[in-house]
Amino acid sequence: MAKKIVIDPLTRIEGHGKITIHVGDDGMVNNAFFHIGQVRGFEKLCEGRPFYEMPSLMARICGICPVSHLMASAKACDALMGVRIPEPGANLRRIMNLAQIIQSHALSFFHLSSPDLLLGMDADPQTRNIFGLMAANPGVARDGIRLRQYGQEIVESLGGKRIHPAWVVPGGVNAPLSVEQRDRILSLIPEGIDVILRTLGWFKRGLEKYREEIRVFGNFPTMFLGMVSASAGLGFYGDGWLRIVDSTGNIVADHVDPRTYQDFLGEAVEPWTYLKFPYYKPLGYPEGIYRVGPLARLNLVNHCGSPLADQEFAEFRTLERGAVLSSFHYHYARLIEILFCLEKMEQLLHHKDILSKHVRAFAAPNNDEGIGVAEAPRGTLIHHYKIDDQGRIIWANLIIATGHNNLAMNRAVLQVARRFVDGNKLQEGMLNRVEAVIRAYDPCLSCSTHAVGQMPLTIDLVGPEGEVLDQLRR
Repeated sequence: MAKKIVIDPLTRIEGHGKITIHVGDDGMVNNAFFHIGQVRGFEKLCEGRPFYEMPSLMARICGICPVSHLMASAKACDALMGVRIPEPGANLRRIMNLAQIIQSHALSFFHLSSPDLLLGMDADPQTRNIFGLMAANPGVARDGIRLRQYGQEIVESLGGKRIHPAWVVPGGVNAPLSVEQRDRILSLIPEGIDVILRTLGWFKRGLEKYREEIRVFGNFPTMFLGMVSASAGLGFYGDGWLRIVDSTGNIVADHVDPRTYQDFLGEAVEPWTYLKFPYYKPLGYPEGIYRVGPLARLNLVNHCGSPLADQEFAEFRTLERGAVLSSFHYHYARLIEILFCLEKMEQLLHHKDILSKHVRAFAAPNNDEGIGVAEAPRGTLIHHYKIDDQGRIIWANLIIATGHNNLAMNRAVLQVARRFVDGNKLQEGMLNRVEAVIRAYDPCLSCSTHAVGQMPLTIDLVGPEGEVLDQLRR
């Protein structure tokens, strides 16, 4: 008999989700879906609030990547005011954003995914976790904890606290950098670089063990989208432009003003999930599939922009002749980006004006619409606000990095399920691989479920035997 396999909850991810796998009478996988059943609706909750409250409010979207929302929201508010941020203030924003990327990437790689990578996809699930990793590989576990700590300590040093700092404000930041803060942050960087170089070494040595996973973990042609810097390097703060490349690495669109995102990005919805499906409008839905995040960024840029990261980047690009397509390599790209962030912070902290007290521009609203774009750990993050004559939010739209990857994640789940899942002889390791491909994208599901138009809502009344007694749809 045809049946449905449900993975609920999806484990070792940020937020709540589930996967359903539809298996035919022959035990072969016919279809698979990645479901997000929660909706948070920040676009509606912020209506009526003064625009200057938005960065602090939007940081509450997520406890893992609050700084990304601070950055994109503050940049949207900068646009509403029509001001130019003082360069020292912009550089301090960049440093905090880099620190957040370090801690978030470390969480994803070490805490969520490395149990699969070091203990094996088929390891006992009771030990295939961070505690099992600590017992089997205490050095790696210690490195992961320490590396995340670096990022958190830098965010705390700049913003006053590790989660939801209120330091980034419309117009810049609310306090300059002190000599003591600068020297403290600089003192952390050498050890951080040692840790990430050591991690890159053992990760690359182990790639051969995962040849089959690399072959089918979200390995298919798509486009890639993200911000690049003015020199076509990594541009996390989003002060360059958007670039789109195809699966061969050829540029589809370049020097795209992110403020025109509505001209080329559409947003679709499906009745079985609250996570939106952004797509590239010229190709339509769902053919306009693309990916964002670490893998996409390394497929987009010409270089990283720092010495050690550029060496690793050159090695990474030898994996394939065109764009690197396997989503398994999100892990690899994440490590390279950590290395870049450490080096880039050091560069910025030695900037001649980094201790300047001129870190904020003040103004009332001069525009009724503002768009802010930054690169979050998981990819391109867009905040778009409209205000009334009193400076109150009357409309907001958020396109979260995880949402950009929704089409690709659903396709990846199906690809992995068809390769590994045998409905006639189900094994735990098969299902773990289906989960693991989602972990490669590092989705932040609490961030990503918002609203566009009339979102689908289904409520099931389920009986004691699991049967659906009644159903209400909106």
